[in-house]
Amino acid sequence: MITFDDVQAAARRLDGVAHRTPVITSGALDEATGAGRVLLKAENLQRVGAFKFRGAYNAVSTLSPEDRRRGVATVSSGNHAQAVSLAARLHEIPAVILMPEDAPAGKLAATRGYGAEVVLYDRSRDDREAIANELARTRGATAIPPFNHPHIIAGQGTAAKELLEEVGPLDLLLVPCGGGGLLSGSAVAARHLCPGVRVIGVEPAAGDDVVRSFRSGTIQKVDNPVTIADGARTSSPGDLTFSLIMQHVADMLAVEDAELLRTMWYLLERLKIVVEPTGALGAAALLEEKVSERGQRVGIILSGGNADIRSLCALI
Repeated sequence: MITFDDVQAAARRLDGVAHRTPVITSGALDEATGAGRVLLKAENLQRVGAFKFRGAYNAVSTLSPEDRRRGVATVSSGNHAQAVSLAARLHEIPAVILMPEDAPAGKLAATRGYGAEVVLYDRSRDDREAIANELARTRGATAIPPFNHPHIIAGQGTAAKELLEEVGPLDLLLVPCGGGGLLSGSAVAARHLCPGVRVIGVEPAAGDDVVRSFRSGTIQKVDNPVTIADGARTSSPGDLTFSLIMQHVADMLAVEDAELLRTMWYLLERLKIVVEPTGALGAAALLEEKVSERGQRVGIILSGGNADIRSLCALI
């Protein structure tokens, strides 16, 4: 199992490579939510525009020289794709990325821009895991999965570690959840540094596999969820992430796409920051009163900022 020692080791590897992203506060946000203080960990300002860089770089850094020579492969709708592509470029090794044809155009362009080879698949028809495994096998590359991997989880947990080290104890930590890498890693770090904190994961309502898994105690699946939160369109949590979530997470919540849009607009209009739909999940839970933490200190991880501006402006 992943421990805080693993998160600390990841932090050492990331030191001087990943950005130590700022913590943003807003009196207007405190007043709107009734919280004593809301503290936003701005991973939308991380390298590649998302927290995913933390896990990808940590995982690639642990590869042997022989594994690095053969390169890496992964499957992702966007942010993990960009993160693995940049991590591979920084280590001067090849990367091949399997991405859905309907991935946001900006994320496709950025992944190619970092130097990776992109292979497209049809999300509604193809078995992405089978294609990804075949890619890794034929290329001899090491698979770097998006979330269900010890080094990925430990790397993601450094976001919560930095937040708590900077701001001190929290009553509540709200974390976006897709496959559970960020949530499980953050929960490990948070429960070590602040044992009394309640860690809550937030998913899109259309892709509530982790919410249902958490409630039932067994891994549940959802088939190709349709949501604007493209970074959380995973079918189920992994066995590693699910086990850690069950141990360290206090609750799971879901928000609707319309609530995400309202939250993104609020963050843009009032705080002047661009946050993608998945990145706004935790903030939406607070602004839409899914939780009520009157007078308490609330930490929120804004997990990414790679929004398709044209599409989102039309929706808003």
